Formats: sequence, structure tokens, C-alpha cells
Amino acid sequence: MLLDPDTENDVAYELCQLLGRAILPVSQLDRPGGSKDFGTAFFFTEQAGAGDLVQEYLLTADAITHAPCGEIGLRPSLTEPAGEASEAILLPDFAGRWIHFPEVGLAAMPTGGLHERARAEGWRWRTQQVTDSIAARPEAVARIGAAPSSAFVLALGVADDGSRPLEAAIERLVRDGYDVRIPTELPRGYVGAPVFGVQATADGDIALSCVGLVLPGGGGGHPVATFDRIRAAIAAAPDA
Repeated sequence: MLLDPDTENDVAYELCQLLGRAILPVSQLDRPGGSKDFGTAFFFTEQAGAGDLVQEYLLTADAITHAPCGEIGLRPSLTEPAGEASEAILLPDFAGRWIHFPEVGLAAMPTGGLHERARAEGWRWRTQQVTDSIAARPEAVARIGAAPSSAFVLALGVADDGSRPLEAAIERLVRDGYDVRIPTELPRGYVGAPVFGVQATADGDIALSCVGLVLPGGGGGHPVATFDRIRAAIAAAPDA
């Protein structure tokens, strides 16, 4: 479904309000204090039954989770009380903290350790989440066709001074065989970010869902790890 420009701008604005606190800046480093490879991660809550919480994960692209060290940025709006949390969490053995799904391009971190660390340091998370109900179902992913449709990437870019501003990029989604792609190159820091799409409902309204996450670019755009594959991979993992 391709929206008009004004509606796309409205959707992008609403996404920032509803899910701006679901995303975190992630960096992998060759060593503490070394050069960084920037990406975005987001909180996802998997649910079952009548809203029973099963598990919360931090999701990102597997490609940015294999360095010896890593860093998760702590945006001030995501922690409370104000001023208690540091600017970032430095994580040695970065690769070992994730469950890796290379066949999907996904990495998932159960967030229990992040919440325990916050309690130990005297602060708490104040987040929003991409919930199971927002994540696209397999039938919604299957309806994405070869014709471009409106898409929105909620990411933390990389400014010239190294800061990580919240950005909502208006893009396009297309199907390329079995895969779903964003057919344009995205800015630095967008790998791992959630991608949202829209489809028309039976009564003519617009349904917004999280299609998946951005994978590293190649071939004039970025493949998307879609939520049909993400759910299946997490469900099949013995340690998820």
C-alpha cells in the first residue's frame, strides 16, 4: 500500500511518539575505546494467550553482534530517575551475550540481565516495546508484493559529532522473490532498526505493523529480516 506524502509524514510522526523509546543505539568495538560499528536495536515482547508476557528481547542484526566488545547506549528518555544511569553500558564478551540466528540475520538478547544491571545501579528502564501484536503475522508478510509500498524505519542515525539522533525514515518495501527489501541505501547506524509497513484493512482503514528489521546493505538496498522468520527462529531456539 502506497500512502500519499502527507499521510506518510503523519505516520512517521506517530511512530516516534508511540515507539521512540523502544529503540537503543548499539555499537560493536574491536576493543574498549576502539573504533565503532554502529547499529540500532529494539525491544520486542513475545506474548501468548490473552496477553501473558512470555519473554522480552533486544533484537538487532546479527552482523553487528560479533565483536569482542560492545556498547548499548542509554538514551536519557529510556531511564529513570533522571541522571542516575550512565551514558552507555559497555559489554565485554559481546558476541556471547546474544542468541545468534545467522540464517535469518538476527541476534536476540534476553533482557533479564539489562534489568538486573539497572536495579544494581539504582535506576530502571522506561521503555516502549514492539509487542507481539504489532509485529507482522505471516499472512501480512506474504501480502507484500513487487510493487513498492510505504515503509518506515525507526532508527538512531549517526551525526557528525557522533551523537545518535532518533530518526524516522520514509522508505519503500518491495518483494524480491522470497525476500523483502528496502530498495535504497540507508544511512549509517540503521542496520538492526525496526521496519514498519502499512496495509489496507477490510473496512478501508490503514493497518500498521512491524515487518522486521534492517539487515546490512548490498545490491542497491537492504534485505529485511521479516517477523515470520524471526518468530520461527526464536521459537526453535533451545536457549531462547
